[in-house]
Amino acid sequence: MNARVRWCASMLGVAMCVGAGVWPARAQAQEKEHVVTLDELNQQTARPAETRQTNEGAVRHLLSSDAGRQALQSAHVDYQRVDKAVGRLSDEELAQLANRSRQAENDFAGGLISAKTLAYIILATVVIVVIIVLVNKI
Repeated sequence: MNARVRWCASMLGVAMCVGAGVWPARAQAQEKEHVVTLDELNQQTARPAETRQTNEGAVRHLLSSDAGRQALQSAHVDYQRVDKAVGRLSDEELAQLANRSRQAENDFAGGLISAKTLAYIILATVVIVVIIVLVNKI
């Protein structure tokens, strides 16, 4: 009977050793599934800056177009001041203006609106930018 107890104790010891060796490997494999690579982190952190840059570009493109320059001149507004104000907008405000700017340019290019209507849209965009910047200063 003593031999049986030893044999069972030995088997239990072997099973525990095998289990102890497998458990960390299994846990490590699960951790690897949740690890984010440095490249993925860099891409995720760069994405908002790229989006903001794209949105600023859309608004600035509309304002710097021929129709935009004419609209700014007729309102006696300096492009540089408006350009500086665009940089002060929040991401959300900028995204909304960028969408409106893209839509206005697409409508103008597609012949859905006239140059005069585009000029009014540009002036409205300038007024919105100025108001937002002035409100943020207060």
